[in-house]
Amino acid sequence: MSRAEDLVREYVEAGFTKIHLDCSMACADDQLPLTDEVVAQRAARLARAAEEAAQRTFGASELGYVIGTEVPVPGGAHEEITALTPTSPDAARATVEAHRVAFAAAGIDEAWARVAALVVQPGVEFDALRVIDYDREPAQALSHMIEGQPLVFEAHSTDYQTATNLAALVQDHWAILKVGPGLTFALREALFALAAIEAEIVPAGECSRLPEVVDEVMVRRPEWWQGYYEGDDAAQRVARKYSYSDRLRYYWPDPKVEAAVERLMSNLRAFPPPLPLISAHLPAQYDRVRSGSLAAEPTALALDYVRDVLRAYSTACTPEPARSLS
Repeated sequence: MSRAEDLVREYVEAGFTKIHLDCSMACADDQLPLTDEVVAQRAARLARAAEEAAQRTFGASELGYVIGTEVPVPGGAHEEITALTPTSPDAARATVEAHRVAFAAAGIDEAWARVAALVVQPGVEFDALRVIDYDREPAQALSHMIEGQPLVFEAHSTDYQTATNLAALVQDHWAILKVGPGLTFALREALFALAAIEAEIVPAGECSRLPEVVDEVMVRRPEWWQGYYEGDDAAQRVARKYSYSDRLRYYWPDPKVEAAVERLMSNLRAFPPPLPLISAHLPAQYDRVRSGSLAAEPTALALDYVRDVLRAYSTACTPEPARSLS
């Protein structure tokens, strides 16, 4: 726990202002399972460390906190999933009350007033090949539980949910939606699409071979994807490039991969892609290039592709304008 306190202090000193306090993971000498009270007491201990760091560094604390332990495995489930059960309302209430009591006991009632959200499981997740879509009906009792509380829900693993599902989550009080691999998945799609364009217009000996280079590096250094992708060699090869888990994201900083990306971008600046090729591989970006709202430049095309994922989140989180009754 002392190391966790050091970590949260460093987050605050670095300027982070939204702190998720999740102490559900056991220490080496713990008796399992951890009780709500133990988890909450440890969260309050970290909050006190964060508050002290903010006071010392900035003279005051404006930190916002998120509590809750119903957190999916980072980066998606390791195993195949078929269904999920939302957090029970009673479990959510117990989490809130345990943390409220723990904050008071730690002498940080003022910080409790800045707890903004509770992480619970609405029933969404993804694994390498499947997405569990949000189903509003099983989550309704949980959704109603937060009404009247000075909190909203935070949902993790909302990657790959449809725009309709994202809007439904927000309407049901999941006002903070976390996305991670969904963005790097989109970046991979965009860069591989650009590599396909490159292969059509750049001499073969000068091409970046980005998809091949990435896979070669992943095979040589399998530590970031082994254990996530099952099946035979062919199935693993497909998963390395295309899976929802997107373990490929850990390989973008590799020097060989970075060099291939730079070569791809350099080639497409030297050989500007014709509009029909953009249409074939990046149709949404093609429409924007045609309308003049987007440059036909490789970096701009790739970033705009990623922004399409963010646009779905922005739309879901933007209230509809009030309608005139006249």
